[in-house]
Amino acid sequence: MGLLFETPRARLRRRLHRSVPSPLVGRTVLVTGASSGIGEATALAAASRGATVLLVARRSEELERVRAEVESRGGRAASYVCDLTDGEAIDALVAEVIAEHVVVDYLVNNAGRSIRRSLHLSYGRMHDFERTMAVNYFGPVRLTLGLLPAMRAQRFGHVVNVVSWGVQMKAPKFAAYLASKTALDTWSRIAGRETYADNVTFTNMRFGLVRTAMVVPTESYQDRRALSAEAAAARVVRALEERPVTVDLLAGRIGEVLNIVTPRLSDALMARYDRMAPDSSAARGHD
Repeated sequence: MGLLFETPRARLRRRLHRSVPSPLVGRTVLVTGASSGIGEATALAAASRGATVLLVARRSEELERVRAEVESRGGRAASYVCDLTDGEAIDALVAEVIAEHVVVDYLVNNAGRSIRRSLHLSYGRMHDFERTMAVNYFGPVRLTLGLLPAMRAQRFGHVVNVVSWGVQMKAPKFAAYLASKTALDTWSRIAGRETYADNVTFTNMRFGLVRTAMVVPTESYQDRRALSAEAAAARVVRALEERPVTVDLLAGRIGEVLNIVTPRLSDALMARYDRMAPDSSAARGHD
């Protein structure tokens, strides 16, 4: 059951346990995309709960800034520069992290790439699909596979994937992005069933719009309601502590049901939305 749909008993239990030390105390949490946005905010929040945070991203200067911020607040952190589209670099990262920390208790696959572009603008842009799969699917899967053996050996571990409510909605203009996030969402559900007996679990965070640098190129998003990175991070940390299967939005669940029960009506509604939501100037350009 998603966190946004918890029962009154579960809500009461969570409130009663607020005074109990976080399960993150003394644990190691690796966060990808930790140099900004949700990743940075998650690292700061997890460190405040007593975790040692391992910061992973491509930008070394920004990583060092976040590491220094964690430590200035009394937390513990280490930074690792890695391009998650580079398979050999991921393997080297896993080897270095295991050598230094033995095991990663919690993994947050947050790093990602978003592309919002209509298909008629994508006919000659196969690289859009290849790039999103590399960052959003192949990278986190390779990293998770590298860290899973130690988690299973110690019979504890949890993986949180930052995905999107679009995996349920199937929104137009996001074919590249949502295909990659859906692949990760599905892979993790299957992986979680294979590792469940070893007490290694997975959560898929199906977020709506979050106000980060990723949404800046889309002009129409600037006036929409959105979570702050800090609010999103609070939900990620809560998922680390409580280990639900998914964290869903009500709209996403309704969209998922409509896609199953009335697929052609859902197609018609989404087609109308597609016509009403033009491509951004960035999508129409040649970046």
